[in-house]
Order: sequence, then structure tokens, then C-alpha cells
Amino acid sequence: MDLSPAGRRLLDRRRFLEIGATGLGSVALSALLAEAQENTPIRPVVDPSAPLAPRTPHATARATKVLMIFCSGALSHVDTFDYKPELVKRNGQPMPGADKLVTFQGEQGNLVGPLWPFKPRGGSGKMVSDLLPCLAELADEMCFIHSMTARSNTHGPAENQMSTGFTLEGYPGIGSWVSYALGSECADLPAFVAIPDPRGVPQVGSNHWNSAFLPAVFQGAAFSADKPIPNLARPPGIDASNDAAVRDFLKVLNERHLERHPGDAQLAARIASYEMAARMQLRAAEVADLSGESPATRAMYGTEDANRTRAGFARNCLLARRLLERGVRFVQLFNGAYAMGEGVGNWDGHKTIKTQYGVHAPILDRPCAALLRDLRARGLLEDTLVAFVTEFGRMPTFQKGANGRDHNPQGFTVWLSGAGVKAPFSYGATDEFGHKAVDHVATIYDLHATILHLLGLDHERLSAYHNGIERRLTDVHGHVIRDVLA
Repeated sequence: MDLSPAGRRLLDRRRFLEIGATGLGSVALSALLAEAQENTPIRPVVDPSAPLAPRTPHATARATKVLMIFCSGALSHVDTFDYKPELVKRNGQPMPGADKLVTFQGEQGNLVGPLWPFKPRGGSGKMVSDLLPCLAELADEMCFIHSMTARSNTHGPAENQMSTGFTLEGYPGIGSWVSYALGSECADLPAFVAIPDPRGVPQVGSNHWNSAFLPAVFQGAAFSADKPIPNLARPPGIDASNDAAVRDFLKVLNERHLERHPGDAQLAARIASYEMAARMQLRAAEVADLSGESPATRAMYGTEDANRTRAGFARNCLLARRLLERGVRFVQLFNGAYAMGEGVGNWDGHKTIKTQYGVHAPILDRPCAALLRDLRARGLLEDTLVAFVTEFGRMPTFQKGANGRDHNPQGFTVWLSGAGVKAPFSYGATDEFGHKAVDHVATIYDLHATILHLLGLDHERLSAYHNGIERRLTDVHGHVIRDVLA
């Protein structure tokens, strides 16, 4: 160390403070710049000529594909997955603190215990009701979120929120966001496929799979195992070499057309869409043709059930597996359809829930359980995340003058299975009656953030610029539910 007078002058108080202030300012600036970088929106770079080309996620992904099973009409959590001994004990009594409680359709009556008995399942002993006995057998493979909440107690807005993040219309479905961010692993099928219930579409219909302000190529394609897709394969009179030559010539013409209009992104996108449509017409008929599945597989799903609706939903479940194993990025499978008339086509059990659920449960249970078993047996759950959702729950009381449960967005259950999540595991809880979420309260924003995280996507940065706003699936909300991550 230089202790000479000159050396000591370098360390005088004024000089020390100057150096210290500059250094601290540099540290603060570095921290601010790093924070700004972390919060910078990420808009995927989409090549118009290959809009569905695979894109790299923001971080390491645990899952590459998603299957979302959507029970339309609001499946009752207190009759399926959320066991409340106190609700059983106080069956027929008023709910404490709920005098003159009025919900969606009117005043509430007394507490009513689960209409099907709960039993411990699997090695975990998780309590699941007999309403869904086949799914109950798989409880050890499920990660339950018992503290889910929604922003609306009306089916339409709540369905919108579960699929798009917003109660209002005009926002892209989660499957569109995922295909926008990641593209596709399959060159001849859509990145996002929606499979409506054989009884019809859910209440908000194609809002679930609409791309809204995202490019139209990211809209979900609606498939059904029971609606034949024309087989547009090469006619017998045309040999393979001539067929290939015609397609190659068409490709040359398209490339020359693009060269005459350099930088025309819309033209490039249109050509890419036509090329995808041509490939899909050849492949879609094959993927929807279930005849090549073994008799044992079809029997496991119940595709030949005497009940037409049960058989139709079973075929849709088998179709979902075939799409996932061929690399479709996001499959949204619906159970329940909107229909005029109380509980005709979905889980909306206001008046006679026991009778209604007795019809609906067998449609869902066996095929859905078979789908999970099939995915596991084929190794597809190693990189596929399954999300079992509904738009909200139902009340632990019966409505006055009825034998059913009203809407309840204040607490309900969804579950995850497959890639990247703990199982068996239960997260959060509703109160002693199943009325309100009270422990680790979760939102649909949190659920969406968690799904994106498992796909390697940062929900706070994945964005699309629209009408002067950086739009996100989770708006300005949401946190990853890290406790459920494996």
C-alpha cells in the first residue's frame, strides 16, 4: 500500500465519497436494467411463410403438449373431489352465517351432503366420490387444486375466463396462445385442436378456441370422431410420381409469385395456410379413422357403447390420444354442451342434480379414465400435461324449492396430471362446507400461469400487441403455483 503523502491524498474523504457514489449508482443502474430486461414483453417471432414452425420456449419446459378436459356447466366439487366431513355431519341444517344467502338463481336452502359416498382411493387414501368410480381409481396420479376461484357466476363469462383469461369475449383461447408461442411439432395437423362434446358445443362455442387478435393460423380447428373428414388422398388413376410433380410445380409457381411481391407477409401467410390445409386434408382423415385401433383399446374406451352419447364421447377421447401422439400441441376436449333446458347437455345441476349427474357421469367417467391410462401406457404423460377443469363449482346447499345446487365461483376443484406436476398431491382448501376457498386461494390466472410455466413460457412476458396494449393471457394478474410443481 502506498503510504506516501501522494498515496494518502488518493484516499482522502472527498475522493472516497466520489468513488463510492459513482459505484453505488452503477450498481443501482445495473439492477434497474436487469429488472427492465426481465420485464420486457416477448412477442414470438413468427415467419409468415412457416407460422407453425417450432419455436424455442423462454425456459426449460417440463411439458411440450397439453390436454385440457373441460367439463362444461360447472361440475360440483362437493359431489366429486372435495370431501367435507362437516357437510356430511350437518346435512339438512342451515349453513352457519348464511342467513338469507342469495346466489345466482335465488335464495339458498339447507346444507346437503354429497349425493354419492366418498371413499379413500389408491395408496394415498385420497377421498373421491363414487360418482366417478373409474377416475377415482386414478387419484394417485392427480394433483388437485381445491382452492380455485372464478370471477363470474354466469356460465358464459366464466367459460370465457377459463379458456381465454377474460370474462369478456374477443380474447384468444389458451390453446391459441400456446401455439402462437411455440408453434407446432407436427407439419400436417393443426397446432391446436378443439373436440366439442357429441351433444354440441359449450355455451360460448368457438370462443374457447378462437384466436381473436392473434393471427388466424393459431385458431383451434374443431375436430370430431363422429363427423367424417373427406379422404382427399390421391385418386387411383394418378400415380405417385405425377402427383408429386404437380405439387412441386405448384410450389415453384408460389415461390415465383412471392419473389414478385417481396416482403408481402400476408401473401406468404396465405400460401402457408393453403399448404397446411392440403397436408391436413390428407392426414386428418387418417387421424380421425379409429378402425385401426385394437378391439381391446376400443373396448377400454367404450367406443361401441349402446348409449350413443357415451360412445361418441369415448371416440372423442380416443381421437384426443391419437392427436397428441402425432404431435398436436394443444388439445381441448369438451364434456358437456349448451342446450336449452335444465341440465340437458351439461353439468348445470340446479333442479334435480342427482338425476342429471346420474346421466352425465357415465358419459365422462370411463372414457376419460381410459384416456389417462392410455396416455400413461404409451409414455405420453412424460411430456403431456393434463388439465381437468370446469368454469366454477356448485353450492354446498340446495336451492330453495329445488333439488339441486346453484353456481359457486368462490371455491371449486380442478386437477392436473402428467408432465411436471406432483402426484398424488392436494393444494389449497375450501372451508368446512366447500363454500369458499380459504387456504392458498388460487385464481384462473394462477392456473394459466402454471400451465404456461410448465411449457417453458413466462406468463408475464408472453404478449401480443393489440390496440395499443401489450396483451397477455393472464392480463396483469397471476402467479405460478410453485407448490404443485414436481
